[in-house]
Amino acid sequence: MVTKNFKLRSDQIAPLVVSTGWCMASDRVVVDGSPIGYMYRQKPVSGGDSGWRFLAGDEDEAYMARNENHGVYDVNTVVNYDPSVIPFLDAPPGSRFDKVAGNTYEALEPWPEDRGQ
Repeated sequence: MVTKNFKLRSDQIAPLVVSTGWCMASDRVVVDGSPIGYMYRQKPVSGGDSGWRFLAGDEDEAYMARNENHGVYDVNTVVNYDPSVIPFLDAPPGSRFDKVAGNTYEALEPWPEDRGQ
């Protein structure tokens, strides 16, 4: 089992959003403390899945292929690392966003296969 040293301690996690389930986040965000630079929402894969995936944006395929480099967390936990994503949490499955400057995100073309239809 891999032990992670998270950037935020559990007592630093505030109730910023009502939980919408779990999400996946890269260790670049929750361990290294990098801001969320890329996020997308898939159709949920199982019960409790919000569909959200949060990345710093500089992870490559090799990094993400290693299961120990990402994990499953409550959405509220991840938004504590970068609250600038909160306004986007209601975006539908298929939505993708790139951080372009500061706390500004640009919507990317949706992935049709991930729309909730």
